[in-house]
Amino acid sequence: MANETATLAAYVSDLKFADIPLPVLERAKALTLDFLGSAIRARRDAESTPALLKMLETLALDGKGGATVFGDSRTWTPAVAALLNGALGHSLDFDDTHADSSLHPSAPVVPAAFAVGEMVGASGRDVLTAIVAGYEVCCRLGNALDPTSHYARGFHPTATAGTYGAAAAAAKLFGLSKEQIIAAFGVSGSQAAGSLQFLVNGAWNKRYQVGAAAMHGVIAATLTRNEFIGSTESIEGKHGLLVGYSDNPHPDKAVAGLGKVYETMNIGVKPYPSCRYTHAAIDALIAMRREHNLTPKQVRRVEIGLHRNGITLTGDATTKRHPTSIVGGQFSMFFTGAVALDQGRFGWDDYDRLGDAAIDALADKFDVVQDDRLEIGRSHPFGARVSIVTDDGVHERLLADPSGEPASFPDAQAMQQKFLTLARPVLNGRADQFADAILSLERFDHIEKATRLGRQ
Repeated sequence: MANETATLAAYVSDLKFADIPLPVLERAKALTLDFLGSAIRARRDAESTPALLKMLETLALDGKGGATVFGDSRTWTPAVAALLNGALGHSLDFDDTHADSSLHPSAPVVPAAFAVGEMVGASGRDVLTAIVAGYEVCCRLGNALDPTSHYARGFHPTATAGTYGAAAAAAKLFGLSKEQIIAAFGVSGSQAAGSLQFLVNGAWNKRYQVGAAAMHGVIAATLTRNEFIGSTESIEGKHGLLVGYSDNPHPDKAVAGLGKVYETMNIGVKPYPSCRYTHAAIDALIAMRREHNLTPKQVRRVEIGLHRNGITLTGDATTKRHPTSIVGGQFSMFFTGAVALDQGRFGWDDYDRLGDAAIDALADKFDVVQDDRLEIGRSHPFGARVSIVTDDGVHERLLADPSGEPASFPDAQAMQQKFLTLARPVLNGRADQFADAILSLERFDHIEKATRLGRQ
């Protein structure tokens, strides 16, 4: 390990809007819009939202501020806005993913960037630059942690590496120096947390800890802006992130090709509101159902092969076969697969089929196994093998990647349609205006002119 903390801090400090290639900027805007659609819909629909708001009220943290919570009618203090937007945007499990690091980059980064951007009166160009800086930091740290090792130790990379990404975005908008950003990363190292224990009972921790990552990044950058001394070598040090959170770190991946290779371009988006490890199988099930005219009555057995990370998150039959909560359903290959096979689609409104006898009966026909073909010689972990046994024979399909990955990234029209489907029920006619504003963010001299369109 060699000065990864300082190298990343220098990158964030030095990054300029003009340095960022146009395709990267366009991708950052598309990803931001995609994330905001989920946040806006979750403000109304996510079952955990009332508890978050009540907590803030109880602790008197709902005081007046100027920061936007998307889909909300009021404004909040910046740190609280980052917390809420991060938690809301992650609540539907419909937000973007970075395959190599197995994390959701926008959830911690975008809320931190907008909260601080509004605070300092930043331009759209400034905010886009900060978002790209945050994406690069958290994705690279996720790569360096090695997601398989990180998961095996029980950590959620969106909440751990994501704290650093949020701090990078906030620090960039504050105009912090390299030394101040090193200190902000130092504070982030003390706040980076996120346990996978939520998988056991479908808890809401996953949503909260990602929002907390966004908030902690804002706090870390604000502290060091005010001359707070944070630890050095937070990433590579003796007790740093890579040592404490992984048994198999790859520190070189944190800085490899920095400034030349943009991990932002390796971020994919979700066609389904569930864990990304379920998506390739859902794609295959929907396609095979259509191709072979399958009905649930014809199906005798379904075997889903996944990467070991997918087994950890979605494939434990003892706890995942018949989920009773939305989080449980989001992390159940059995439930999501059964719904997709039953009706040929899977969307947010389909969580009303939790506990449906027909879905539970179909899920009983599913087995989920680790498939070495999805591990050996493959750089991405999100593929799936699907075998469906019917009276007429066995149908099998292997997908290396789900739809929505960089190689099959949706076009602008599809991205905007996904956003509008989520946002229109909350923002009504303003949803189209807001989408246009985000997709032309670089034209705004003050970001608040765009963000206010995202308020209810």
